[in-house]
Amino acid sequence: MQHELTLGEAADLLSRALPGHRVEILQGRLIVTPPPDGSHALSLTWLVVAFDRAGARQAGLRYVQGIGLWLPGLPDDYAIPDFSVVDEDFRDAHVQKNCYAPNVFRLVVEVTSSNWADDLGTKVESYAEAGVPVYIVVDRKHGEVLLYSDPADGKYPPPQRYERGASVPVPASVGVTLELPVDTLLDGD
Repeated sequence: MQHELTLGEAADLLSRALPGHRVEILQGRLIVTPPPDGSHALSLTWLVVAFDRAGARQAGLRYVQGIGLWLPGLPDDYAIPDFSVVDEDFRDAHVQKNCYAPNVFRLVVEVTSSNWADDLGTKVESYAEAGVPVYIVVDRKHGEVLLYSDPADGKYPPPQRYERGASVPVPASVGVTLELPVDTLLDGD
């Protein structure tokens, strides 16, 4: 007897079959992202150091890589941001599948890779609908960083764009004061 897989079951199978890949369901679509390259990984490591130096833990925050954000769109939708700043008690907001409720996320960062269009389109819509206060896209394809903040009615206003040589100010709503150099975000060093 054959059983047709649900989208969630298919995502679970792919996660087990493709170690190191990130499997997400965005707006009812299954998305698979390859493992990060060296510059991508260095950017994320640098973010950990930057938020640590800015006193995020002392401010009652945690900074994490690769935890799931349960999305309100469709029943199986979830994303796995590259980097997130969350409330220190985020583990109390566990939903399922290593995903947490969107209300504990203060900031998410995506560093683009081969599926850059999802970071610049679907995820902008999904994170705004989830009410994520700050979304930063490190757009390596176009050599810039986009800062989305303060979603209203499920939409972000147009992003602030930052080019090489500039720094991205982390909005005060995140809970720490910090400027992120665009060059370091794009290159990892």
